[in-house]
Amino acid sequence: MPDCLAVSSGYEQPEYEQAEPTLVTIGDIIVTPNWVLTPSGQRPRREVSFSLTPMYQSSQAIPTWAIVCAILFFVFCLLGLLFLLVKEERTSGQVQVTAQAPGFLHVCYIPVWSMMQVHDVVARVDYARALAAGG
Repeated sequence: MPDCLAVSSGYEQPEYEQAEPTLVTIGDIIVTPNWVLTPSGQRPRREVSFSLTPMYQSSQAIPTWAIVCAILFFVFCLLGLLFLLVKEERTSGQVQVTAQAPGFLHVCYIPVWSMMQVHDVVARVDYARALAAGG
């Protein structure tokens, strides 16, 4: 579950009369054709700007299965050492997404465990930016 921080001013919240389809969801931020909805309130879509801050780290390591195979096949032939050339990428951390409008701020931290998740969050924020710009 994403951790979020919200700050809102005394902006009068209009009634949300009819359900609109969700165009994109980023953590607990929902973007519809006319509104951006967050736990701290809602704003017209065109007023909101989105920013993204990556706070993750990636590293490469030899996986456990490759070490086991290298030891087992070393007994039979020296080609087992080639298993030590195998690398896997490990990613951990979070991505911070900020939705900001005049008198409104909502920050959401989305945990990531792979680069695919990082690229997914970046694509969602880019889509939300395009929608907010009038797309």
